[in-house]
Amino acid sequence: MRKKLLFLTGAPGTGKTTVLLKVADALKSKGYRIGGMITREVRSCGSRVGFQIIDVESSRQGWLAHVNLKTGPKVGRYRVNLEDLNSIGAAAILKAVKGSDIILIDEIGPMELFSEKFKEAVRKAVESGKIVIGTVHWRMKDATIEEIKQREDAEIHVVTRENRDKLPKIIIAQVSNFKEGHVTV
Repeated sequence: MRKKLLFLTGAPGTGKTTVLLKVADALKSKGYRIGGMITREVRSCGSRVGFQIIDVESSRQGWLAHVNLKTGPKVGRYRVNLEDLNSIGAAAILKAVKGSDIILIDEIGPMELFSEKFKEAVRKAVESGKIVIGTVHWRMKDATIEEIKQREDAEIHVVTRENRDKLPKIIIAQVSNFKEGHVTV
């Protein structure tokens, strides 16, 4: 079966988001319309203080989580900003379901899964028939992640320091083969 759900996982710091962004840039240069959401860590004085959430198509940004937020679900030392997650992250995924060739979702993890709107947007993306390229938390046990991992049309790539430079080419080839109707291995 051809794989249309291509997810990256791996230990923190291995380069999952970097691989995802390299794939997105290459596919964009080939003429694919890319939509969805990505997250970026934010550092201040050398230490991580939070995570931004970014709509890939519009570049609209907000806070996914931050150490100085006073409200929201807590994950470690961060509080999750459900308002921005819903209005920017989930909305970007739903917009991509309607108007993009390829949907990016970075990341399906503990912070994002506090949002029912985010989980529903992920479900719609996975069931859309479009190619979804994303990252999933490497150790988290959650029904949304398990459903994705068990789908026949899903493939999970484990990112390591050894393979992270090769993975973009592999994923780009998978997308090209899927779009051209060839069977991928």
